[in-house]
Amino acid sequence: MSRSARPLLVVVGGADPVYRGYCFEQAAAAYPLALIDAKPPSGVQHLVVDHEVADTQDPQAVVAAGLALAERHPIAGVVTWDEYALVPAAELAARLGVTGNSAEAMTACRDKATSRRRFAEHGVPSAISTRVHTLTEATLVARFTGFPVVLKPSSHAASIGVVRVDTVEELPAAWEFAVAGAGEQGPEGSGVLVEEYLDGPEVSVECVTRGGVTTALAVTRKEVAFAPYFEEVGHTVDAGDPLLDEVAPVAAQAVRALGVTDGVQHVEMRLTASGPRIIEVNARIGGDLIGELVRLATGLDLPRIAADVACGTAPGLTPTVHATAAIKILYPPAGGVLSERSLAAVPGPQYPWLHRVTWLREVGERVVLPPAGDLDTSRVGFLLVTADSPAAARDRLSFLADALTLSVTP
Repeated sequence: MSRSARPLLVVVGGADPVYRGYCFEQAAAAYPLALIDAKPPSGVQHLVVDHEVADTQDPQAVVAAGLALAERHPIAGVVTWDEYALVPAAELAARLGVTGNSAEAMTACRDKATSRRRFAEHGVPSAISTRVHTLTEATLVARFTGFPVVLKPSSHAASIGVVRVDTVEELPAAWEFAVAGAGEQGPEGSGVLVEEYLDGPEVSVECVTRGGVTTALAVTRKEVAFAPYFEEVGHTVDAGDPLLDEVAPVAAQAVRALGVTDGVQHVEMRLTASGPRIIEVNARIGGDLIGELVRLATGLDLPRIAADVACGTAPGLTPTVHATAAIKILYPPAGGVLSERSLAAVPGPQYPWLHRVTWLREVGERVVLPPAGDLDTSRVGFLLVTADSPAAARDRLSFLADALTLSVTP
């Protein structure tokens, strides 16, 4: 590999072309990219000038890979949009002497028990939370906290192992579900958390922090389904959302409490009767193409912003678009074998507001609904639209739902 004339931005993990391909595209438009991932690049290889293969959840392996890249190229910065690579990426940035968060701050984000403790210490509105390791402990804590409660692994993501429990009789089954998720969680935390259930609509605040100063850029309104589980099935971003001014200070307070100094954050919260209360701070761009929604609704390019911050450059934070963007994630009507999938609409002149129709499962493949199914087996595809308002976006998604055919053979 020839030495790059321009300093590279090192991306750690997150090379899934379906959900993160746009991140690579937008970052690569400004910086030459190098990738550290568990396997050679596939799907984004045309956007990467060099790569190293390493376990992206192992800080030592990531640092070694980054140092190997630094022997071949000058390095401008390090970034990740992979939740499980946050700590290793922080270790690499520190070793290379480029802008980044501390490993301690990233661990505080990853371990939700540490997050809750820091929120309490800094007066950030959040939820009562206790780490437990047995069903007996969980039962005692749940009774003390008061039902309903939420069980969740301490350091997982994507709502894996997260379940609402309304009665003590439901605890044994919920405990098994949460423990199964916790068995696959990252090394930054341990055990299962028993938490106060926060009632109210769920949103996320998409933020950027540079030098410890946080700016809230957009609000994402979420659609959650498959209760008592917390599967996210849709998101809407409106450039003119009046909620932004209310939730921005709370999001910034949470980011500050965890010691996050740089990068893009996806701050999840619930709008309760007592006001916004924090669920968690994800120190990376939100999943489910939320970064694309923000770009289509506001013109703000989160991957480019994250790249600029990582490389020590002041990002542009002035919105250039005023619209609404929404994504609807498609699930089958039941579990079984997908026998038909079609949409009587395609992006183009007839439907200029239909930006993406992406199929994730092929006819003949097995599909499994949550909680047994995961992101790979449950989701059939997704639709991404824009409109002038949230109401118009809902109407367009409703129109597409009527034009959609999804059939499953048991």
